[in-house]
Amino acid sequence: MSQILWVDDEIELLKPYLIFLQEKGYEVVTVNNGQDALDYCASSTPDIVFLDEQMPGLSGIETLTEIKSLRPEVPIVMITKSEEEQIMEQAIGQKIADYLIKPVHPNQILMCLKKHIHQREIVEQQTNRSYQEEFPDISYMIDTATTIQEFQAIHRTLVKWDLQLSDADSSMREILSQQSKQANVAFTKFIVRNYEEWFHTGQRPMMSPDLFKKVLFPMLDNGEKVFFVVIDNFRYDQWKVIQPMLSEFFTVTDDSVYTSILPTATQYARNAIFSGLMPSQIREMSPDLWVEEDDEEGKNLNEKDLIQTQLDRFRKRYGFSYYKINESDFCEKITRQFRQLKTPLNVVVINFIDMLSHSRTDSKMMRELMADEAAYRSLTQSWFRHSPTLAMFRQIAELGYKVVLTTDHGTIRVNDPVQIIGDKNTNTNLRYKVGKSLNCQSKNIFEIQHPERVGLPCPNVSSSYMFCTGTDFFAYPNNFNYYAQFYRDTFQHGGISMDEMLIPLITMQPK
Repeated sequence: MSQILWVDDEIELLKPYLIFLQEKGYEVVTVNNGQDALDYCASSTPDIVFLDEQMPGLSGIETLTEIKSLRPEVPIVMITKSEEEQIMEQAIGQKIADYLIKPVHPNQILMCLKKHIHQREIVEQQTNRSYQEEFPDISYMIDTATTIQEFQAIHRTLVKWDLQLSDADSSMREILSQQSKQANVAFTKFIVRNYEEWFHTGQRPMMSPDLFKKVLFPMLDNGEKVFFVVIDNFRYDQWKVIQPMLSEFFTVTDDSVYTSILPTATQYARNAIFSGLMPSQIREMSPDLWVEEDDEEGKNLNEKDLIQTQLDRFRKRYGFSYYKINESDFCEKITRQFRQLKTPLNVVVINFIDMLSHSRTDSKMMRELMADEAAYRSLTQSWFRHSPTLAMFRQIAELGYKVVLTTDHGTIRVNDPVQIIGDKNTNTNLRYKVGKSLNCQSKNIFEIQHPERVGLPCPNVSSSYMFCTGTDFFAYPNNFNYYAQFYRDTFQHGGISMDEMLIPLITMQPK
C-alpha cells in the first residue's frame, strides 16, 4: 500500500480528500505543521508528500527544503493558494515534483499519484500492451520482407521497441529478443541470397562506397557547409539515445539507415566510405594506401589520402579538413580551432565507442558495466553527455554547419562459438575470416569463395572469406573452451547481422 504524508495546518478540512484516497487504497498520514512533518520523515519514508505552502511556524518552502535534505528521493507536491511567481520559482528551485493551486479537485490528487508513484507501472503496462498489439504486424513484416528497405524498416521498429521496453523495465523484453533473433535469421538468408547478386547486376542498395557520391557531394555542390562525422562502431540504437541531446542544437532532417559492406570491419567499410571504392579497387588503384590483413601497421592510417583520391576522381575541388579523435583533450583542442575553418567539407572520425567495445572484451569491470545492450547504450549516453564531443557538436551548430552523422559498422553481442580451422596467416577477427583452406563445419556461416566478385581483395589465389551470422563467433580448436568462454557475451563486428550492417545515416540542420 502506497503511503502519503499530507502536511497542512487546516488538515481537518481535508477529510473528504482523505476518505477519497483511503477508498482508492492509499494510506494517508496527516500532520498539521512543518516540524511534525520533519519528525515523521526522520524515522519513516513516505511514497509522496503533499505540502501546504502557507503554514504558521515553518513555512511550506522551509519545510520543503528540510524534507529534501532528509529524503531527497521522495516526490513533494506543493499545494498553494498563491500563484506568485517568486514562490513558484523557489519551490521549483527546490525540485518539487509538482504543484497544485487550491481549491484542489480529488481527481487532480489522483493524477499526481499516478504520475509520481505509479508512473513506471503504468508505462510498463501500456508499453507491454502496445508491443503485444504490434507483435503480429512485426512478425508479418519479418516473414514477408524481400527488400533491403523492408529489413531496414524492421530494424528501426525493433530498435524502437527495444528502447521503450528497456525504459519500462518490461517483462516483454525476452519476447522481443526472440523476435529480433527471428528477424536476424531472415535478414541473414536475405544477405546470403542477394549479396553477390547486388554486385553482379550493379543494383546494390546504398552502401559504404556510396556515401560521398550520393549524400555529401550533392550538399557541397549546392553550396552548403558540411561536417561529416563518423563515429566508429556506432549502432542505430546508440544514435537514438544521444539524439535528444543533439536536438537542442540541431533539427534532424533525415533519420535513416544504410547498409555496410562485408566485412563489417573498419579496415574495409571505413576505407570504402572515404575512398568511394570497394576494397579490391582501393588495392588495385591505390596500392600504397591499402593495408593487408597481416600487415602490422594500423588499418586506417590513410583516410585523409583516401578522401583526396575520391575528390580527385570526381573532379571535386572542395577544400576539406580531417580530424581523428581518440582522446578528450584533442577533441577540446580541435573544437577551439573550428572557428577558423574556411573549408566547406570537414571530416571528423570519433573512435571512443570502438575503444569502449574493445575495453568490454578485455576488462572484467567493463563487462559488468555493459552487461547487455541496454547497459551498452547507457554508457554511450553517459559518455556523450559528459565528454567534449557534445560541446563539439554545439560549436558546429553555432557555426551554421550542416552535419551528416554516420558510422562504418555496428556491433553485435556474441554468444555461440563455432570451430574454424585456417593457416597461420588467417586474420584474427572473431566474426569473419579470410585465408587459404578455411574449414568450418557450421551451417550458419556465409562463405564467399570468389572475393573479387564482391569487391574484396584476395591475399592469395585460393583465399576465401567466411562470415559469422546471428550471435556466432569463430574460435580455433586449440584452447577452444578458453576462448569460447573469454569472448562469449562480448560485442564484436565483422559479420552479418542487422546491428552490424544496418547502421545510422543522419542529416542534421543547425537550429
